[in-house]
Amino acid sequence: MTAYGGATFNPFEPGFTVDPYDQYARLRANEPVHESELGFWVLSRYEDVNRLLRDPATSVDRDAAPNGRRSEILAEAFGERRARGTMLHADPPDHTRLRRLVSKAFTPRMVEGLRPRAQAVADALLDDIDGPEVDLIAALAFPLPFTVICDMLGMPVGDTRDEVRAWSHTLAGALEPIVTPEQATAAAEASDHLHAHLTEVLAAKRRDPGEDLLSALLLAEDNGDVLSVDELLDQVNLLFVAGHETTVNLIGNGTLALLRHPDQLQRLRQDPMLLANATDELLRWDSPVQLSRRIVLADQNIGGVEIPAGAFVITILGSANRDEARWGDDAHDLDLGREGAGQHLSFGAGIHHCLGAALARVEGQIAFGSLLARYPRMALTSDTPAWNGRVLLRGLDSLPVSLG
Repeated sequence: MTAYGGATFNPFEPGFTVDPYDQYARLRANEPVHESELGFWVLSRYEDVNRLLRDPATSVDRDAAPNGRRSEILAEAFGERRARGTMLHADPPDHTRLRRLVSKAFTPRMVEGLRPRAQAVADALLDDIDGPEVDLIAALAFPLPFTVICDMLGMPVGDTRDEVRAWSHTLAGALEPIVTPEQATAAAEASDHLHAHLTEVLAAKRRDPGEDLLSALLLAEDNGDVLSVDELLDQVNLLFVAGHETTVNLIGNGTLALLRHPDQLQRLRQDPMLLANATDELLRWDSPVQLSRRIVLADQNIGGVEIPAGAFVITILGSANRDEARWGDDAHDLDLGREGAGQHLSFGAGIHHCLGAALARVEGQIAFGSLLARYPRMALTSDTPAWNGRVLLRGLDSLPVSLG
């Protein structure tokens, strides 16, 4: 185990949540595979991360993990209410069954069909901007994916949307690798509120189904197999939280990266056909999701280091996406035309690859394309935008810009 004075994963290092990439570079160079003093193992190289995420001899089930302090805090706060049936925490065959049923409703055709609606939402949000300066997180990055996922699920429009958004944001905090008892309690309370709200919405959908994802999930069937009520609530809860929190970060982080790289911004303005590849490069360069976790079920030798069976392993997606061994000597550079940019690990890999990856890409393309088209003189008004302080879901709380 490496001391904190050396190269080890340390999210408490000053400035880490503003820019973790210097620390990641040190890890790759000195301790790419190590056991941290926080009680888990850490992988930081692309090859190692990609391999472990695809390894069938691993688990995401909490019951397979060591009972560390984080687990104790969450268990105490959530008690029996803690969701057990989401795909995020399920191994095969349960994961296979759940993903197969949800995928029947969450099809690429449905996602691509949302593009006109997502564009209309973005246009309306930008139309509502009043003034030469604006916080792009509040004005676009948060409401765009939130509105789209609500529309996609068929969530009712009304006064509860602000509450639902707040509950979801609080609940997402419980996904962090380090959680305080206060954060866990707040997340448990938010989970209760969201669960009760979704129960009411699903009951209404059963009485009057529509052309939306919730109705489709209620009807999803595979050889007579259907989602139970609890399973349905768990999957919808996961889709709702994951369906917009991560895309908020994509839009915010990506816009900040473009504004800090005027040469690349100008390149995209001159060649809008780069937009799809540019969105993947922005995902690679500053991943909205920085970490993924696995429990190894058998002894593993990774990079010449022995990791024992039962160990809890954090894979640093953000580090893998900047690994010079995979991306070349310019791995730290933003290159919107980068060949193979879509091979980033920001959506994970293997059987747990993000089900909403296509939707996130669509929303990112629409957000970046709309901003570039409308505001050719857009510029940052602060050199120090406010980061959210999260280690897993890295993003901005605010991004003040001048629209020119």
